[in-house]
Amino acid sequence: MAHHKRSSLCSSVVFFCVTLTATCFIMILFSSYGLCIYEFALLFVVRIFFLKIIIITGGHLEQTPRRLILTHDTQLPYTPLGEEEPPGSRTRGESRMASRISPDKRFLIFFDFDETIVDETSDDVVVQTAPGQHLPAWLKDTYQPGRYNEYMQRVLAYLAEQGVTESDIRGVMEKLPATPGMLALLQFLRNRPPQDFEVVLVSDANTFFIESWLRRAGARSLFHRIFSNPATFNRDGRLVLKPFHAHDCPRCPENMCKQAVVREYVTRRTQERGRPYQRVFYVGDGANDFCPAIAMGPRDVAFPRRDFPMHRLITETHEAMPGEFKAVTVPWASAEEVVQRLRKLVAE
Repeated sequence: MAHHKRSSLCSSVVFFCVTLTATCFIMILFSSYGLCIYEFALLFVVRIFFLKIIIITGGHLEQTPRRLILTHDTQLPYTPLGEEEPPGSRTRGESRMASRISPDKRFLIFFDFDETIVDETSDDVVVQTAPGQHLPAWLKDTYQPGRYNEYMQRVLAYLAEQGVTESDIRGVMEKLPATPGMLALLQFLRNRPPQDFEVVLVSDANTFFIESWLRRAGARSLFHRIFSNPATFNRDGRLVLKPFHAHDCPRCPENMCKQAVVREYVTRRTQERGRPYQRVFYVGDGANDFCPAIAMGPRDVAFPRRDFPMHRLITETHEAMPGEFKAVTVPWASAEEVVQRLRKLVAE
């Protein structure tokens, strides 16, 4: 093949020389038409020559490899623990910290965000940036059950109209307090051997709120994936919120079913790894965290925040339908209780 290309290349050089000689003869004959015909003829021959070269070499030009960023399946550069992901590199709905997650992870752990990682609801806290730190009654009255995402879109639009900036919103998010013991739990996961935990966040808040807090806390690099409603600032300085996805689960708000997210992720990662995880853990607090928890198996562990909706729903299910909820249940008031149980489980 290489010899064939060299021979073809030589013939192309001969072709070029003959064609150039003929062209010069033509240019002499038509010199009276001006300089432009020289330029045109010479350019024509050069283009023909290089086109033939490209065809002979297979049509390939050597280029510097580049990492592509694709919607919904983004490959982002890996950021080691302790370092932060470059601003603006998150994806719509899904954020990644690694271009490829190691297939050697033993355990998969999911986290909610509001009232699980942080001790407040970020959607409530953003209201602190509004004039007088409250919303007008007419805006509150637009809320409809099951359509909270649409309501928050209107809230964020109102805040932008009142002059609230990206810096203002980031500032209040960075001040959100962590739940009791949560920083100890995140540090525990950070300090474990790299083959232990694959850490994923699933939240019905939004990507901007979540990433703002995680970066400030120095915890962003711990999370391999973040699934949440995409939120980015437009040219007018308004934080534009969109729903994560559509689904048909009757238990969940129309913009996100966490069970659908968890099921799809576990299935995809199991196929990529070629084997299941030893255990799956879920740390949450709300009613929408109950939905993914009911799909967990008997070796998996649900960590509901004690006396919060997720915990109450699990308790009610155990009482009304014994055996229906299969995962081991470990309620927590402080996330240090989660650390204690995880220490025992990873040692088994």
